[in-house]
Amino acid sequence: MSATETTGLRFRQDYFSDPAGWAALVSLLDDTFGIDIDPLRELGGADPTSMPFGWFTEGGVLAANLSAFAMPFVLNGRLVNAAGLQSGAVRPPWRGRGLYRDVTHKALGWCEAQGFEAVILYTDKPDLYEPYGFRSLPLHKYAGPAPAPAGSAASRSLQPRDAGDLALLQDLLANRKPISETLAVASSPAMFLINTQFDPDVRLSYLEESKAVIAWKMPAAGHFVLLDVIATEIPPLAAILAGLGVEATTVETLFRPDRLGWSGKALPYEGGTRLMLRGMEEVSLDHPAMLSPMADF
Repeated sequence: MSATETTGLRFRQDYFSDPAGWAALVSLLDDTFGIDIDPLRELGGADPTSMPFGWFTEGGVLAANLSAFAMPFVLNGRLVNAAGLQSGAVRPPWRGRGLYRDVTHKALGWCEAQGFEAVILYTDKPDLYEPYGFRSLPLHKYAGPAPAPAGSAASRSLQPRDAGDLALLQDLLANRKPISETLAVASSPAMFLINTQFDPDVRLSYLEESKAVIAWKMPAAGHFVLLDVIATEIPPLAAILAGLGVEATTVETLFRPDRLGWSGKALPYEGGTRLMLRGMEEVSLDHPAMLSPMADF
C-alpha cells in the first residue's frame, strides 16, 4: 500500500490480549453493525486461535479490521482443517483506500502459512469475496411434521452468564459431537456463546437425561425451530421435544437432521447472509445442508 493510503495509520495484528486493542474492535463493530461483542469477556474470552489484522489511528481508533481463527468443520463426513474470517469492517472516513483489501490479503496469507486447507466466512456481500477465490454454498433448512415426544420431560433453562451454567456449556462445547455428518461445526465455542447474546428469542435448555444443550425457538404456537444441539451424543428429536415439554406440530431444523432420527423436507434457507468457502474447489455438499446459525460469524 502507498504511504498516502495509510497516512496517520499504523498496522497491527494479534492485539486481542491488549485491552485497548480489544476495546477498539468492540467499538468498531458496535459503530458499524450495532453488535456488542464485549460480553465475550464474561463468556470465556475471545477464541484463543484468533488472529486479528487491523489499521489503527495514532489515537488508537481501529479504522479497519479482519480477524481469522481456527474453524474446523465436518463436510461430507470428513473433518476439514479450516479457518474462518470474521469481524471485517472499515470506518467510513477510511473507506476507499484499499485498507480492507490489505487486511484480507494479510489474513488469507496467515491462513495459508498456518496450513489451513480451507477458509469460510459469512457475508451479505458475496461479490466482495469472489475475487479472492470464495464461492457461495447453497444453504438448506429442513421442515416437516413433529414426531411424537418420547422420553421424560426434564429440562432446565440455561443462562450463559451464570458461572455454573457457563462451565457446563464450556465443557459440552469442548467435547461436542458435530450436529450433522454433511455440514457442521466441529469446534467453535466462542461463536456459540456470543451468539446466545445476540438474539433474545433463542432459548437454551439443558436436558438432564440426555446431557444435551438445546438451542431453540418457538416463533409461533406449535412451530418448533431447532438451531443446535451440544452433546457428546445427539439425542433423537422425539427425546428433545419430550425433554423440553413443548407441544409442537411442525419442526424446522437449521441444519441437516441426519442424527436426529427424523427427516424433514429440505428447503432453501432465505437468510440475510451467505456462507462462502475458499479452497476444496472440487467438493460440493452430498446433501442439502447448512451450518447452524449459532456458528454464524
